[in-house]
Amino acid sequence: MSKTLSANEAYELLREYNSGDFHLLHGRIVGDVMRWYAVELGYGDEAEFWQTVGILHDLDFERWPDQHCVKEQELMREKDLDERLIRACASHGWGITVDIKPEHEMEKVLYAADELTGLIGAAVKMLPTKTVKDLELKSLKKKFKDKKFAAGCSREVISGGAGLLGWDLDKLMTMTIEAMRASENAE
Repeated sequence: MSKTLSANEAYELLREYNSGDFHLLHGRIVGDVMRWYAVELGYGDEAEFWQTVGILHDLDFERWPDQHCVKEQELMREKDLDERLIRACASHGWGITVDIKPEHEMEKVLYAADELTGLIGAAVKMLPTKTVKDLELKSLKKKFKDKKFAAGCSREVISGGAGLLGWDLDKLMTMTIEAMRASENAE
C-alpha cells in the first residue's frame, strides 16, 4: 500500500537527499505557497498534501540535476510513496526533463508557481527592506520583463503555467506574492 507523508515527514525526506540551505529553504517556501493555494482555490481538505508536493518537488535536484524530475520518481517509488504525489512532483518538469503534463489544478499551480517563487525571491533581495511584504506587482512585472534579471527563472514556464491555469500573468503574480507573504519561511 502506497503512502503519503505529512509536511514534516516530507521535509525530513527532502533533507535525506539535500543539504544545501538554498534547496531546503526553497522546498519549504514552495510547500507553504502550495498550501496557501490549496486553501485559496477550495482544496483546503488537501492543503497538507499540496504542501508535501511543494516540499518534495525538487527532491532530486541537488544531487542529480541532470536527471531532475526523473530520479525523484525512482526515489519516491523506493519509499513506496503515493503515485499521485510522484506524478504531481514530476509534472513540474514538463517539457524540460519529462513528458508528464500538469493536469490537476495542483500540478498546474506547482508548474507555474515554482519558477515564480524564485523570481519573487530575487526581486525581494533588491528591495531596501528585503521583505516580500514590500514587493509590488508593478516592480515584479518590471523584473519579469528584464531577461537578464534572475536569468535562471524561466519566463516561458511562468507564462505557460499561467496559461495552463487559464489566468493572466497579473493574477498569477499577485496570488503568488500573497502566498509568499503568508509563508513564515519567505522573507
